[in-house]
Order: sequence, then structure tokens, then C-alpha cells
Amino acid sequence: MPSVGRQRPVEPWSNDRESVERGYLIGFDPREVPHHFADVLVIGGGIAGLRAALGVPERYRVLVITKDEVRESNSHYAQGGIAGVLAPEDRFDNHIADTIAAGKGLCDPLVVEMVVREAPARIAELIEWGTHFDQVDGQVSLGREGGHSHARIAHALGDETGREIMRAVIQKAKSRPNVRVWQNTFSIDLLTHEGRCRGVLVWDRHRGLALVWARAVVLATGGTGQLFRETTNPPIATGDGHSMAFRAGAVLRDMEFMQFHPTVLYLAGSARHLLTEAIRGEGAYLRDCNGDRFMPSYHPMAELAPRDDVSQAIAAQMARTQHPSVYLDLSHLDPELIRRRFPGIDRLCRTFALDITRDPIPVCPGAHYMIGGVTVDLAGRTTLPGLWAAGEVSSSGLHGANRLASNSLLEGLVYGARAAEDIVEQLDREGPRPLEVPPISAPGRRDGHARIDVADVRESLRSLLWRRMGITRNAEGLAEAADRVDRWSRYILPLEFTDPAGWTLQNMLLAARLMIAAATERRESRGVHYRRDFPSPDPVFDDRHITTAEPSAVV
Repeated sequence: MPSVGRQRPVEPWSNDRESVERGYLIGFDPREVPHHFADVLVIGGGIAGLRAALGVPERYRVLVITKDEVRESNSHYAQGGIAGVLAPEDRFDNHIADTIAAGKGLCDPLVVEMVVREAPARIAELIEWGTHFDQVDGQVSLGREGGHSHARIAHALGDETGREIMRAVIQKAKSRPNVRVWQNTFSIDLLTHEGRCRGVLVWDRHRGLALVWARAVVLATGGTGQLFRETTNPPIATGDGHSMAFRAGAVLRDMEFMQFHPTVLYLAGSARHLLTEAIRGEGAYLRDCNGDRFMPSYHPMAELAPRDDVSQAIAAQMARTQHPSVYLDLSHLDPELIRRRFPGIDRLCRTFALDITRDPIPVCPGAHYMIGGVTVDLAGRTTLPGLWAAGEVSSSGLHGANRLASNSLLEGLVYGARAAEDIVEQLDREGPRPLEVPPISAPGRRDGHARIDVADVRESLRSLLWRRMGITRNAEGLAEAADRVDRWSRYILPLEFTDPAGWTLQNMLLAARLMIAAATERRESRGVHYRRDFPSPDPVFDDRHITTAEPSAVV
């Protein structure tokens, strides 16, 4: 079982009524749906999922299932880069220390050291697979971001690192004859039998329902940013993997820790767009609506402070000035350098008649990265046998209470590779054997389509969490959020929907309940979790993780 330090179990709802949070979202009879088989099943097509798939040798069959097209993932949209000790003046101990400092007392030192030491090899692997990182004099160009003591961020195409990395990784996966990819396929629930994960129940518009059986399952479904009104995440990031794992009986932890990126382009009526932290790494200033550079008064590292500190400072300054945003100022920097370093952001801002070399760019924080998730050990094993997890859906212990910039792509690579190694060792030990279909079925629920305006509830939920579970929280707001989500859940979770919109809403409600319960339990401020009623860290919570209740605790 994963080692997670001191744990504080929390039950996200009352036990005094029938609960449907554990089990399957829809009814099915295995005699009436198609069956498919794989040795290794990977749910999610971001960097963690595809790296796991690529770690499985050709003697085993791999099936990758993606909710949207394979290129649509948080990994694809990553701008800043991937952190690693590549410069001669840098040291592993520096990267380790920076990660632990950013994590505010909740990092697992063994995990941090493992990931940091594997970083150079994983970056070299990406280069071998065809990733074209930006270079200077024949060497990988390294940038610096908030919380890092040295320049160690490898980037590509200026500010489009994720797109370039995923291009190379997807191309590599397509070249592997043992790897199949099902795109636009919704994973509804993990299949479990006798305490072990056996596969997944899926749906798409062509196949309808299907059961996919596998000897090993890797969960790599990404994050939960779409639970918040303001977010950098694409539409797919709705907490599906977190909710599926919980329903299947896996333990989750640290669900209170949603990281808010400090700088999201804020223009009324436009979609929200991430503006990479590397902009501040190149020397940009943050100014308020009066033109005052405010970060030096909040943190000694000013604009290069860790993300949690910058986001909270921006929120405080917006409240102080009663203005809906602050502004990035790059006007004092070399215009040619800025346009060359950030071509994607330059193109984006020009569509709104903004010149990033001269104009102040309006920004505000937005939900960006889910630190909490399915508890995993050093090999990516979850508490549910047969299930591994990697990337943003997992809680590995790397990030603690606040993720250090550009450690996320790195974590996905390392844990994807680790999970694959562990799975292959297990399959090799077991030897060749046919997959058996266990006697799994599920009763149906009440039809829910006719009575629920799914889109309306979804947007109400996102607005509620932004107000009450956002950058700042308190007991009163959390209680309001818990009450409203519980009321929605009472009539929506027992229903049976027939398409992804309904299943997604049910996943979002369950993930929200887990997050609110954990935030209520952590009566302190630490990292990305800031409570106005408990504004300081509490030693009682040092090295303490809030975990979900065991399945037996829920009726």
C-alpha cells in the first residue's frame, strides 16, 4: 500500500441515508454489450498516459482510451516547460530543495528525490523521440520560473512546450504496433471484482456501451479545473478519473489543494487563456490598476515567488483596489526577445489588439492544477489492486501543498514510466494467461434526462466553487458550498443518464464534494489552500494528509 505519512480520514457526507457514490453510474448486463480485451489499459492520452503506454514492450497489447481527441489534454496546453537539472551550475539538491520549499511541509522527500534525479534522463528521452527543445549554442535553452533558484526549465517553440512534446510523444505512440488508441470514448466507470480493478465500462457514439477488460489499468485522466468558473484547463478536465476511482473504492487524498495559476488573460467576454509563468521569469512586473508594482510588498522574491503566494497577493490587491484584474507589464523588456520567446502569447494578445511589448496585459488567477488525487506509491500503484495512476489524477507526494512550476510534465513522465515498469514486471511474473470475464453486472437507476437541465447545474456548480472554494475560503463559505452541492447531489447522483453530459455532471458533483470536505477539515492555511478564518499554518497539520473515508465508511 502507498505510504502517505500521517492521514486524517474525512467522510464527505453523512452516513444517515442511502448513498450511491460507490458503485456504477449506469446499469449494464454483460450479456448484452460487446467485450474487448487488452493486457494493459490506459485511460487518458496526456503525457502520463502515453508515457505509460510507451513503457510496455511489444509482447503485450496496450489500449489507450481518450475522452476527446488524443491531442486534447492539459499536457498539450502546457506553456512554460519541463523542469530538470541540466545546467552545469545547477545541482539535484537545488531542485529538491526548491520543490520541498514550494510544497510547504507536505512533500514526500523520497518521491521528490526520485523524480528530480530521473528528470535529465526523461528529458533526454523526449529529445530522442523527436522533441525539438529551444537551443542556444547547441545546448537546450533553460528558463527560470517562480520558486526555482536556478534556470532549469527546458522549453520548446518559445511558449508552446506542451504542444511540441505531445506531438513527438503521440507520433512515437502511433509508431508502436502494440498500442491502439480509441479517441472520443468516454470512460464511465472502472470495473471491479473481488477487490481488484479489472477494466472499464466505456461509451462512444459509434460503439455504444462496451466492456474493456485488462490485466492492468492505468488511470491518467488529468485534473479538475473545469469545476471552477475561471480556469486555464480545457473542457475535458472535469475530475472524471478522481470520481471513477472513488466509486471503485480507491483512496484519494489532498483534494483541498487546487493550484490557481496567477496569470490568466482576463478580458470580459473572451475565453480564459494561460499566460505562462516564464513571462515573469524573463522579468515582467505585476502592477495594479493604479500602475503600482505590488509584489515586492508581499514577498521577498516579488514576481518570482511560488505560485500560491503570487495568486494570493493578486487576489488581495484586486480586493484592495476593487478592480477585477491586475496587469502584466513587459514594456521595460527587449521587444525582440519577448516576441521571440513568447510567440503564442504574442499572437493571442494581438487578436485582442494588445501589444505585449507595450500594453499592460490584464490578468487574474484561475484554477490550473489539481494537486490532490488518487493516492499512489513510488511505482504508481493505488490502494486498489490492478489499478495504477499517473499524472494530475494522482497524489504522489511530489507537490505537497503547492506545485513548483514545470514539475507537472516531469511528474507525468516519471510516473508513467514507473507504472509501466511495475506493470510489466507483474505481467512477466504471471506469465501468459487468458483474460477471464468475471460475473460483473449493475442494476439500472432512475432515468434522469427529462427532469434535469445539465448545463444549468454545471454552470451553477462552477460559479459556486469559484466563489466558495476559490483562492480564499472560510468555514461559512465552505458550509454553503457543501449544502448546495449536497442538495444537487441528492437528486442528480441517483439518476441514470445516457450520454457524457450527464455522467460528467455526476463526476463533477462527486469531485466537488470530496474537495469541499477536505477543505473544511483542513482548518489552517497552507500552500494553495488559504482560509481567511485560519490564516496561518497550524503545526497540528504538519505532514498530515486529508484522505477520503474508506469504502466501508459509506453506506
